[in-house]
Amino acid sequence: MGDRIVPAVIAVFLGVALAGVLLVPYVAVVYRRRGELGPGRALIAFAALVYGLALVAYVLLPLPQVDAAFCARHLALAVPQLDPLRFLADIRAEQVGAGPRAVLANPAVQQVVFNVALFVPLGAFVRYLGRRSVVVAALVGVAVSVLVELTQYTGNWFLYPCAYRIADVDDLIANGLGALVGAIAAPLLAVVPGQRARAPHAGQPRPVTGARRLLGVVCDLVAVQLLGALVGVPLNAVLVFGAGVAVNGSARPEWVVALQQGLTFWLPAVVLLVLPPLVGAGGTAGQRAVLLRPALGDGHPPGRGRRLARTLAGTGGFVLCQLAGGALAGLAALWGAASLVALFTTRDHRGLGGVVTRTTVVDVRVDEAAAQSQSSPPPVR
Repeated sequence: MGDRIVPAVIAVFLGVALAGVLLVPYVAVVYRRRGELGPGRALIAFAALVYGLALVAYVLLPLPQVDAAFCARHLALAVPQLDPLRFLADIRAEQVGAGPRAVLANPAVQQVVFNVALFVPLGAFVRYLGRRSVVVAALVGVAVSVLVELTQYTGNWFLYPCAYRIADVDDLIANGLGALVGAIAAPLLAVVPGQRARAPHAGQPRPVTGARRLLGVVCDLVAVQLLGALVGVPLNAVLVFGAGVAVNGSARPEWVVALQQGLTFWLPAVVLLVLPPLVGAGGTAGQRAVLLRPALGDGHPPGRGRRLARTLAGTGGFVLCQLAGGALAGLAALWGAASLVALFTTRDHRGLGGVVTRTTVVDVRVDEAAAQSQSSPPPVR
């Protein structure tokens, strides 16, 4: 049982980490394809991500230790099991001398049930999220199962000198059946709350809500952290292996500290929070992801100076004060709390930056709708 639980636990942790990495591009893509991000659909997408990682982890883990007797110990697994429905004989053999109540405790029954259940989510996700037919979803399940069995037969594609798990045609049958069951049951995912039964056209403007504004702020904060990590990892590698500098010890040279802080903290904040409001219609990276832009009371874009001031009075100021440390770090905590409250309590959810600069935020698709109405010919009378 531990061999089945450990991959699931690993998949959950990796899923959370990978979801953070993919958050901003996922939000941006969904807003442009569907016009909005429903929490229910996001939850289903996250479940699909964790499931995919769990499936990979189940196939590969636990990794065995290789020694001189490795292949000798797994000699019986070198030949694949190609006799369909042999699991029926295995079930009967395990049931000898046992009563009917022992069926659920039968290891052969448990293995079949597990292999069916393992691919039920795959069929459901392919049909519901991928919008494919029942037949296509079942065939995708079979194809993935074939890949799994080949991975086991080849010893993780020849990374090991021989197979340490058996390739079984009965697993292929059970997995395909599970995918079929999942595809048939896929419409049940529609009952997950937070999804529109019929979403409006993606180009139609949506209301500016507190949740949407908060999602933009979260995207900003996550993007800053990820860009800092993206710069920091190769920077530390160069400093350690190229320059021979200890980057994590107390004896770091001052120039190393300044370089690390500048490139991994200040640079991402400037690139993602300070510069974007100065380009185009304005808006930080997170606001652009959720299709929002700053606006004056009449809907027109404010000037660059006002847009920059709006950012610095909101999320940008919070991040920059936090990076500065010291007394400003304490101020950042109060600033962040005030900004969070303002997102939900101010008029039009303009936030703290909007209150300070007398600006608001609007859906960028308002501009497209206005342009289309102006370019449309007058009705013929």
